[in-house]
Amino acid sequence: MSQVLGPAAPLPLLQPPAAPAAVSHRDLRDDTFWQQLPGYRGLSAEEFHDYRFQSRNSVTSIAKLQEVLRDLVPASFYQDVSQGVLRSTMSLRISPYILSLIDWHDPVDDPLRLQFMPLASRGVPDHPELALDSLHEQAHSPVPGLTHRYADRALFLALDTCPVYCRFCTRSYAIGLDTPNVEKVHFGASTERWEQAFAYIASRPELEDIVVSGGDVYNLRPEQLEHIGKTLLEMDNIRRLRFATKGPAVLPQRLVGDDAWVGALLGVVERSRQLHKSVAVHTHFNHPREITAITRTGLDRLAEHGVVVRNQCVLQRGVNDQAETMQLLVKRLSYVNVQPYYVFVHDMVKGVEELRTTLQQAIDLEKQVRGTTAGFNTPAFVLDTMGGGGKRDVHSYEHYDREHGIAVFTSPTVRPGAYFYYFDPVHTLAPQIQQRWQDGAERAAVIHTALKEAESRPRP
Repeated sequence: MSQVLGPAAPLPLLQPPAAPAAVSHRDLRDDTFWQQLPGYRGLSAEEFHDYRFQSRNSVTSIAKLQEVLRDLVPASFYQDVSQGVLRSTMSLRISPYILSLIDWHDPVDDPLRLQFMPLASRGVPDHPELALDSLHEQAHSPVPGLTHRYADRALFLALDTCPVYCRFCTRSYAIGLDTPNVEKVHFGASTERWEQAFAYIASRPELEDIVVSGGDVYNLRPEQLEHIGKTLLEMDNIRRLRFATKGPAVLPQRLVGDDAWVGALLGVVERSRQLHKSVAVHTHFNHPREITAITRTGLDRLAEHGVVVRNQCVLQRGVNDQAETMQLLVKRLSYVNVQPYYVFVHDMVKGVEELRTTLQQAIDLEKQVRGTTAGFNTPAFVLDTMGGGGKRDVHSYEHYDREHGIAVFTSPTVRPGAYFYYFDPVHTLAPQIQQRWQDGAERAAVIHTALKEAESRPRP
């Protein structure tokens, strides 16, 4: 005779109930946020989110900034920005979308303002070891606009313009307009120059992977994007393409409304599948506030066609150097089908020393981020070494003197036998150590000691 059982006892919870904050990454802004700005107050959602409006109304001058913000900020703020632009290596260019997401009640400390709009009052002197092309991209360029550093992959700079200009751009030596501080090495969107790059790539059978960047491929015309993509895919040696663009982070409206550009991208992706190759989009979100409902709409369009999108983030003081911010960014990226791929330690770039962190901060942050979500959606924290050693894991230094703010790396597969440095920002060090860095002889002694310590480390 069967036994009648009562209600099953509830299973014990191994995890406590989730707090609302645990799913806050799903809360994407979907209000009329742009209407806080006097210049955009009368715009409907349809008007503001038209990609042509976004492209044509980028803020490129102080006069244009004043036209949009008016009395939202005091005259002293405009003066501060004006002086900051004069000292910057990058010209001013901000999309209405990004401008509207800045908290204008506290613009000085806002993480989006920090990335795109310099303030002279917040400037910090550059590190004395800093160089304009700190990664030596030009030194590894066999033809103009092509960097071949790693054996099986190369960086193809298709053009030298972007939809916005980031203050911290590694390629400030080439990207955007000339500034009072920098006369740029220009790589225009020239078919003749591209043909030189194509010929070199085809002649090197070891090349399998090409990053198409710039500048920003968002600024390529649809037919140019298709020409570059399909030309490279038809080469027998090329197996993988990566299109690098910050567009989804700063002008997502183009993914929603520009059928020709999106169609060109999808056509290249489809051709790669026919050839049993791969094409991915590599984008660049640095803060969770950059991801809104319109971002998701645009990215969903790529997801519908199976386009792989990965994110490369730059670690910046005051932007994403707090664990809670980076954890939220990683979760929000995953939510909108963007794979967090890299977090780069800020390169040694002129004019933005206040944005750099110490190497130790990157190491600590990596520990706090790991475990936030699945491993394949957890970014690798890397450093692109000065002098052309390539990318290294932040933990993989040969020697790190935290007191003097100097780390030494090796890169056995890229530059065997060579040593490469990273320097913490001088202003983060003790006053007496800061003085040593300002003295040429003392500085040389610090670097020499660090190198000797690295050389003495046992090798496997």
